[in-house]
Amino acid sequence: MENSIRTTLADDGTVTVTVLGEIDFSNADEVADGIRDAISDWSPPAVHVDLRAASFIDSTGLGALIEGYRAATESNTRYLVVNPSPTFRRVLTVTGLNGFFGLPEDDDLASGLPTHATGA
Repeated sequence: MENSIRTTLADDGTVTVTVLGEIDFSNADEVADGIRDAISDWSPPAVHVDLRAASFIDSTGLGALIEGYRAATESNTRYLVVNPSPTFRRVLTVTGLNGFFGLPEDDDLASGLPTHATGA
């Protein structure tokens, strides 16, 4: 199976975990492990989970993002989900996860407040 994540370290120490394709039961553990490993290997001040190249997410995929959030919280690392598609953003808002993942409420977007996450 093709690797479904790519991890990069920026000059400022921020780690970006880019998810490629679907996040579902077939790779949710790989995604969660990739986020946890990035945090434990590099101890970054922040980890960004970039969903720009993600095409689908199911409940196990949401679980993987939650596992990443937990790992970041335990390590005092800022955790942000960035570049979700409008569909992903809606799923994260409906489930109440948007706040945990650093995404603004839809009302914040309408008001023009700055955000780290944008629709793809």
